[in-house]
Amino acid sequence: MTPEVEPSPAFLRVLTKRAQFLALARARRVPAGAFLLQARNRQDDDPAVGIGFTCSKKVGNAVARNRAKRRLRAVARAVLPQGARHGWDYALIGRAEATAARPFKDLCADLTRALDRAHGQNGAASAKTPAPQGEPNR
Repeated sequence: MTPEVEPSPAFLRVLTKRAQFLALARARRVPAGAFLLQARNRQDDDPAVGIGFTCSKKVGNAVARNRAKRRLRAVARAVLPQGARHGWDYALIGRAEATAARPFKDLCADLTRALDRAHGQNGAASAKTPAPQGEPNR
């Protein structure tokens, strides 16, 4: 008997086009321990959350890359329904030996922290301290 797999939430949309990944490559990058999170506010009317996964050959052979991506997909299904913002795209990029070896609970905590950091840099949500208004350095 196979275990029941919970389907992805309806608001999650998997990114498949190269242009979507290229746009994310120019966006915010947040290192998150066992992976790298790229986050971008699309600023469009679509409330869906885009999510993409990638692992380069540095991660290992095809078996290792697929294992790392499976783990990243599971983490995204567990964390994004609570932590993602509507209208944003995210990419999770696996790291060599770290993504597959890190405990699942730690991966979830990493993604939660990375989402908080990515959204905190948005300006409206974060309280930025103004630069000191002293005399300019000469």
